[in-house]
Amino acid sequence: MTQAVRVHGYGGPEALICEELPRPSPGQHEVLIRQEAVGLNFIDVYYRTGIYKLPTLPAVIGMEAAGIVEAVGAAVDQWKPGDRVAYPSQLGAYASHRAIAEDLVVRIPDAIDAPTAAAIMLRGLTVQALLRQVHRLEAGQTILVHAAAGGVGLLLCQWAAHLGATVIGVVSTERKAELARVHGAAHVIVGLDDLPARVRRITGGALLPVVYDSVGRDSFLASLDCLAPRGLMVSYGNASGEVIGVALSQLAQRGSLYVTRPKLMTFIAKRTALEQAAAELFDVVTSGAVRVEIGQRFPLSRVADAHRALEARATTGSTVLIPD
Repeated sequence: MTQAVRVHGYGGPEALICEELPRPSPGQHEVLIRQEAVGLNFIDVYYRTGIYKLPTLPAVIGMEAAGIVEAVGAAVDQWKPGDRVAYPSQLGAYASHRAIAEDLVVRIPDAIDAPTAAAIMLRGLTVQALLRQVHRLEAGQTILVHAAAGGVGLLLCQWAAHLGATVIGVVSTERKAELARVHGAAHVIVGLDDLPARVRRITGGALLPVVYDSVGRDSFLASLDCLAPRGLMVSYGNASGEVIGVALSQLAQRGSLYVTRPKLMTFIAKRTALEQAAAELFDVVTSGAVRVEIGQRFPLSRVADAHRALEARATTGSTVLIPD
């Protein structure tokens, strides 16, 4: 049997039901993973509530995990039992065991343990895409990072600083401000009040070439006002709700701005792209340039409590779920 968390109907954290299900068997091109740690992400909330629709109900949610290969399908030749692997962005992670296509997993370096791998696959590869592909960050640039003390935010701040950028972090509390500073933010702003004016003061009026915004509705227009002419707004999350009803003319009025809404899977859809991005991620982590902050660990059976904490913005860094 396997421990799994399923959603039978969209709703609040109470919709997350921990169940015992038959242990899956790997298909011809699949591997069976005994999962040692599962990552918690805000996209899990979107699937639980129905903002993002599940293909069928009931369904196991969760997007990333790390563990050990227990069995392989008949046609698998690149993996064997005992291999340490992890994967990002594959719905169905909230379980103690899962079968998954062999091309969707990557090997974990010996220096990275399973909780760390589970904490960085989706978030870390998202950061790699944001900084190296969506906008190729250059040394000397100044950027704005919303939710700078969150799981993605802490990785973004560190990696950007490692690349030579000056990071302005935006957080919700003074406690989170200190965490952002420790992880690479040169300037930290608490709250959204007068955000563009404060950014203007920090930059001497120059404003910014790029803003990374995972908050969504509540911060979108303020973020646009932080951009220099022809700047890029990277909207990659909806923590406060989806951005709707924005007239494109507002981009012209603010200096011919650009806006993008990237999705990680676009950037790692090919096996070679996944391997290259993961190698770059593992390199900055094993070198110490990026430190992974696991702020919370919950048993998988207490995933509802983990969701409540995430939605209340009571978490810092990454959160991982440990199968009971």
